[in-house]
Amino acid sequence: MSAKLRQNAAIANENSLKDSKHMLFVLSSIDDKNVPFKDNLDTKLKHIKSKLNDLNKTPLVLDLPNGGVASYVILDSQLNMFQRHTLLRKAIKPIISEQAEKIDICVFGEEAVKEAHACAAYYVATVNASELPSRKKEYKQHTLKCVTIHGYKAAHDYTYVNARVAGNTLCRELIVTPPNELTPTLYRQKIAKLALDNAWHHKEYDINTLKKLGAGAFIAVAQGSDQQDAAIVHLTYDPANAKRHIAIVGKGICFDTGGHNLKPAKYMQGMHEDMNGSAVGLGILLAVTQMQLPIKLDCWLAIAQNHIGPNAFKQNDVITALNGMTIEVVHTDAEGRMVLADTLTLASRKNPDLIIDFATLTGSMITALSNRMSGVITNRPALVNMITNAGMIAGERVVSFPYDDDFDSELDSDIADIKQCTLDGEADHIHAARFLGKFIENDTPWIHTDLSSANRKGGLGAVESDTNGFGVGFGLALIKHLMD
Repeated sequence: MSAKLRQNAAIANENSLKDSKHMLFVLSSIDDKNVPFKDNLDTKLKHIKSKLNDLNKTPLVLDLPNGGVASYVILDSQLNMFQRHTLLRKAIKPIISEQAEKIDICVFGEEAVKEAHACAAYYVATVNASELPSRKKEYKQHTLKCVTIHGYKAAHDYTYVNARVAGNTLCRELIVTPPNELTPTLYRQKIAKLALDNAWHHKEYDINTLKKLGAGAFIAVAQGSDQQDAAIVHLTYDPANAKRHIAIVGKGICFDTGGHNLKPAKYMQGMHEDMNGSAVGLGILLAVTQMQLPIKLDCWLAIAQNHIGPNAFKQNDVITALNGMTIEVVHTDAEGRMVLADTLTLASRKNPDLIIDFATLTGSMITALSNRMSGVITNRPALVNMITNAGMIAGERVVSFPYDDDFDSELDSDIADIKQCTLDGEADHIHAARFLGKFIENDTPWIHTDLSSANRKGGLGAVESDTNGFGVGFGLALIKHLMD
């Protein structure tokens, strides 16, 4: 449930805030002279030997005489959205840490920037106030009940922001759920309930169905689990006024041991988060539904586990995928591209205008970019500018990598149509994309998103938690761009 939103067009002053305990002051420049508690602010700045214009680099927190907390930040015009979100996250952190039930966001500056600042501050405040599941014995649920925006009254009710918060929160809730509570069976049950609650069309391709279809790439990964509960789940939001048709595909590996090529303990820790891509897909689907966008959105989730056992697939196996291509297995820890291969084929057979996939797929993308941003690869070079622009708008940075066909030579197999990967690891993020592209039919436009920034210690951009829900905002911005 979203916090109640109030809007007050009047500029905030000390009198109007006399009963407030948690305040965020968003300034647009050092020329904002009428900021409440300016004397207190000047005193602290002098004490720490700082200046007002330093607030565009480091927010400052004041403890006020009435027992309240005030956080000040400057968002100047040269900052991009990621930088603004980062500063706002740092500014709101001490307020959220006090489990504030009411937050006053006070925006100052020129009218032209107030709406952008109000939206960004409201998003950062509410997304960080959304609590994630905890199994601590002493855990106490915190609820932000009300946010009041002073200094600007928008003509809208922030539906887009609330929908993005809901999508991001759902995404993170699923990702941090312990693996014993999110097996494929339990995950499918949660999805079925979400479909019922949101009136999504819901269809499951279980193991028996996939075997009949010939989806050997997906089955190869799924067969290693004792409980044969893997499935490809297909959800659809299809309003009567839909103008475009887009498909989202998400990797949903509920736990990844690495299979026979077993991961060492250090790298197996956290592998319950390998279903991140599917959670991003569900977050986008929920947000699009709440926004009631005029778009048909298919969401395809490849849900399985990569376990070790007598039936698990192994190196040198040759697998036949749904589209008839034979695959030589090279490494069982490259399971993500296997489950996505058949899922992309199913998605492309519905003839969408565009497919966007999300997956925590390769370590080489983290090597290339660190965990500060994610990589994208597309089979349509003309889309690159639109893709990177969507990331800038959302404050979720993406970098485009090449999709040149000469990388295919490293995937040549002596025994099958294609190798699953190489053992060298060099450019594996590009090899993975070249592999996946072979399973898309009807020459469908496609964007592959390798979520190298899905988890960053201390948060990233707008979000304070290590698991940050990266991809929901980017995906929404991309969809909105396609509708314009």
